[in-house]
Amino acid sequence: MGNLIYVVLAASLVALGFAFIFYRQMLKESEGTDLMQKIAAHVRKGAMAYLKQQYKVVIIVFIVLAAIFTLMACFELQNSWVPFAFLTGGFFSGLAGFFGMKTATYASARTANAARQTLNNGLQVAFRSGAVMGLTVVGLALLDVSVWFLILDHFIPAENHLIIITTTMLTFGMGASTQALFARVGGGIYTKAADVGADLVGKTEYNIPEDDPRNPATIADNVGDNVGDVAGMGADLYESYAGSILATMALGASAFASSAVEGMQLKAVLAPSMIAAVGVALSIMGIFLVKTKEDAGMKQLLAALSRGTNTAAVLIAVAAFCIFAWLFGTETSQWWQMSLSVVVGLFAGVIIGKATEYYTSQSYRPTQKVSESSQTGPATVIISGLGLGMLSTAIPVVTVGVAIILSYLCANGFNVAFTPENLSLGLYGIGIAAVGMLSTLGITLATDAYGPIADNAGGNAEMSSLEPEVRKRTDALDALGNTTAATGKGFAIGSAALTALALLASYVEEIKMALIRTGEALPNGIDAAQASLVDFMNAYNVNLMNPIVLVGVFIGAMMAFVFCGLTMNAVGRAAQKMVEEVRRQFSEISGILEGKADPDYARCVAISTKGAQREMMLPALMAIIVPIVTGVILGVAGVLGLLIGGLSSGFVLAVFMANAGGAWDNAKKYVEEGNFGGKGSDCHKATVVGDTVGDPFKDTSGPSLNILIKLMSMVSIVMAGLTVAIHIL
Repeated sequence: MGNLIYVVLAASLVALGFAFIFYRQMLKESEGTDLMQKIAAHVRKGAMAYLKQQYKVVIIVFIVLAAIFTLMACFELQNSWVPFAFLTGGFFSGLAGFFGMKTATYASARTANAARQTLNNGLQVAFRSGAVMGLTVVGLALLDVSVWFLILDHFIPAENHLIIITTTMLTFGMGASTQALFARVGGGIYTKAADVGADLVGKTEYNIPEDDPRNPATIADNVGDNVGDVAGMGADLYESYAGSILATMALGASAFASSAVEGMQLKAVLAPSMIAAVGVALSIMGIFLVKTKEDAGMKQLLAALSRGTNTAAVLIAVAAFCIFAWLFGTETSQWWQMSLSVVVGLFAGVIIGKATEYYTSQSYRPTQKVSESSQTGPATVIISGLGLGMLSTAIPVVTVGVAIILSYLCANGFNVAFTPENLSLGLYGIGIAAVGMLSTLGITLATDAYGPIADNAGGNAEMSSLEPEVRKRTDALDALGNTTAATGKGFAIGSAALTALALLASYVEEIKMALIRTGEALPNGIDAAQASLVDFMNAYNVNLMNPIVLVGVFIGAMMAFVFCGLTMNAVGRAAQKMVEEVRRQFSEISGILEGKADPDYARCVAISTKGAQREMMLPALMAIIVPIVTGVILGVAGVLGLLIGGLSSGFVLAVFMANAGGAWDNAKKYVEEGNFGGKGSDCHKATVVGDTVGDPFKDTSGPSLNILIKLMSMVSIVMAGLTVAIHIL
């Protein structure tokens, strides 16, 4: 049965193989006119230059952290494999973002050129290019999981074999989360500084169109779409995908450690990666189903993408029953109980996606009402967008809550008795639900990555002065991309909530392993190797009547808001410099507005790059330092409170910010389609202001929160040995 890991390895290679095929197909498409190629080259050069600078900073952080983990291993506070696993997680996360951005910067002009022929041609090029990102992420994640399992399976001793393997592999999740947070925060600051500067001066002050080549910030804006929404998103969802698989593997090793059935523990460990492996094949099939007609409207375009994602989701639900029947056997009911947990996760993902689409797409009433509010000015646009964002949290939160309860009950046979066995099985079921939600990430991420490619294609069409029909097609693709991007963010946030809950249970397992390494018992004297999760909670007094737990909860809740405050202010400061520079160029460089002189694009790119590099450090390092300090001062109970508070407040805040920002963006698009006066009207200017406020909501702070939630959990897991050692002393 251990050879099943080679199936996972094969699936990873298949995913990477199809990603390469789609990449080569994209390169065969024409990049268009000389001017289109020149503009694309500027964007490509700026994006690669930024990424190079970002990786220089991140490498230093990784070297310092790896050195700390090595020192911990020397003092037996962590096992000696941890520094290497941590580095590979960060490397593959960064690599996923790099490949995705490289593809996107080559695909944008080709998408615009394909749209000169038909709308479907443009959709095909953009979506297949987005699929490169989706398949690269799942391929690299499964490659990392399978290779590390094979290595550790060979070297880890027999005692607690699978528990040690899975808890060690969790540490490469910290590497992925650390890289993802830097990528999301840095990329988000970069892209929104440029976007805000371009919109506020170009659209509202000088009445020139979006992506107009006369705007000095337009190249920086297009570069930002790639470094934030592609490279950052790729690293983000890599760690979500890998984290859900790793946490569930660790829970499986614990839940089935005492199973009387031979090999059941190994089967439970491998089940999450097997579901993900099958999801690869079904995602590829779904990608080929995405196509549309020439005269398609927004709902038809959404239906085209939904056809692929929904087909893959339905088939993975069927496949889950086959996988568990094969692994667990049909003699007991566990095979269909675990399969139902997968179905619960899939349904939760679909509901969250549909709810996000409803609240953020201009095809539906909520966003149209935000557009209507523009008739009384930008203030009412902002108020209505904030209200919409707050209301939009209800469905995702209730959905995740129901999914947690149902997946828990499905896994333990609907037994509500709070016994150690039921609790362990139920938590494994929650982890399986998270894996189910992310199992078709290959295609769901393709729909997300498609968005910035379509956006850049529209920018290229505008700057290249292509015929109005082409710009109309790219606008349709871009509007669809805004909705799919918002849906993707909601999907990522929902999966983060389930994954973070599984990581909470994994933290308990890591504390137990730390106690075993030091030869210590739990505070109540129970042997750590024999202790159940219930014993652990009782020993450390983890309940809401414990003031230490409550203090941890408050700190965790505060972290979400302080983190957002830091990132929002970072965007504000960088955007101020961008606005000043764009105004300076319009006033000092004669002939820009007449199209007789070229703006200094490079200066604006440099401002965004410098601002992002400087501003990303504090919020990213805070996410690493606070869990460590909390563990040192408040101990295990305080850390669990911190993670609970961060998860609950961060999840709701992230949904609010992503949906409010998405609604503001599409409210502007709705006006630009000719409603309420169309482009250049007072209503349009009001919605531009709303969109500007929403930019850091949906592309910087909001999507970074789901990484913050998981990174704090990962840091706590890796530093569990230090927490135990200090409080033993």
